[in-house]
Amino acid sequence: MSDLAGIVLAAGEGKRLRPLTADIPKALAPIGGGWTILDVALSNLRAAGIEEVFVVVGYAAEAIERRVSDLEAAHGVRLGLVANDRALDWNNAYSLWLAREHFARGAMVVNGDTVHPVAVEQRMLAARGPGVLIALDDVKVLAEEEMKVVLEDGRLARITKEMEPARAHGEYIGVTLIEPSAAADLAEALERTWRADPSLYYEDGFQAYADAGGEVRTVSVGGLDWVEVDTPADLERARTLGIAPAPAPAREAR
Repeated sequence: MSDLAGIVLAAGEGKRLRPLTADIPKALAPIGGGWTILDVALSNLRAAGIEEVFVVVGYAAEAIERRVSDLEAAHGVRLGLVANDRALDWNNAYSLWLAREHFARGAMVVNGDTVHPVAVEQRMLAARGPGVLIALDDVKVLAEEEMKVVLEDGRLARITKEMEPARAHGEYIGVTLIEPSAAADLAEALERTWRADPSLYYEDGFQAYADAGGEVRTVSVGGLDWVEVDTPADLERARTLGIAPAPAPAREAR
């Protein structure tokens, strides 16, 4: 079993998926087989050996609250909820900062609107090292909206959507591994970010952390099938990928 905590950011409203998300957060959008985006996230974390997961909730939080027991039973995890009462007004730098107390033991952070195979988490665990590690699709052809990354000497130099695609080395896909040694400095960088402008992304917090000397490395997940679900077309693509919840590892004998 892993010593890491899992963190799933699931506070988003998902306006572009209306009316599907009229009463549920985007993380509960169904992808087929009775599973939701959140089911896949939890099963991936559990398959990576993570037994305790904290879900940051905001919009339609009660829809997740009602499912906690069922999700725990289905995926063999212990769930804690972190409430974001500014989810409709502020961006996700604040959401991730709210979960900062769980960074100290190390944490695997997953966006609650991304569908990807457990191979992403497995590659992250195999590449553990100092600082912060982010999953990078260095194969995909980039466009304007992607969260683009520029590297220097193998480390993150720039992460932003506001960049010419041709300049970027790849797209950050929304999975991060935070090592305990980075916990305090990253939390401070996230706080500086949302206090300066609450509309900023947590990736802007990563930029602030890197600018202050923090190490942000990448692991390639290029070639793996994944999708960020923002629109009905994205959701349909997520369904056609056929990514099923990953099997949980066998429990160790006590």
